[in-house]
Amino acid sequence: MPNSYFSNPLMFLIETLFQLYMYIVAIRLLLPLIRTSFTHPLIQTIIRITEPLCAPLRSFMPSTRKFDSAVLLLLILVTLVKLTLLLSLAGAWPALIGLVLLTAAELFSLFISLFTVTIIIEVLLSWLAPQGYNPVASLIQAINAPLLDPVRKRMPLMGGIDLSPLVVILGLQVLSMLVMPILLGTAYPQY
Repeated sequence: MPNSYFSNPLMFLIETLFQLYMYIVAIRLLLPLIRTSFTHPLIQTIIRITEPLCAPLRSFMPSTRKFDSAVLLLLILVTLVKLTLLLSLAGAWPALIGLVLLTAAELFSLFISLFTVTIIIEVLLSWLAPQGYNPVASLIQAINAPLLDPVRKRMPLMGGIDLSPLVVILGLQVLSMLVMPILLGTAYPQY
């Protein structure tokens, strides 16, 4: 059994640092799919942070205009490294198929939480600075548009209030509740 006095803080640091980097790589993966300028200062920062690890992968991973497979591979590899480190510190090792399913669950959870957080930030920014220009707000709106726009088209405004963010967040959480137990239950049969 690992010494929890040292392993718990180390696991916390690994979880936090890898999760932050995974969010950055996930946003980089979404960039070709959203309509925003690559000259945006925040996008340039994201590219600078991820490019040193993406460049070597690009030498053998084909990319298209709408999809960068090297970034997807980087996201999968970072997730695998994170899970391997955390599982080794916890002293728990699933079978290979379990590790693959845990990786899928981790990536699924990453995108659910990414969209949930960016939708909440978009709502807060719309309340705090509804008419002002904010470069972060434009990027967040571009990330959320594929999820929010179809709901906005079908939902009427309720007294001037846009409830589409609430509907999308509820939908994301229900989707997570339906998919995560299947992935985790298959990865760990005793789950």
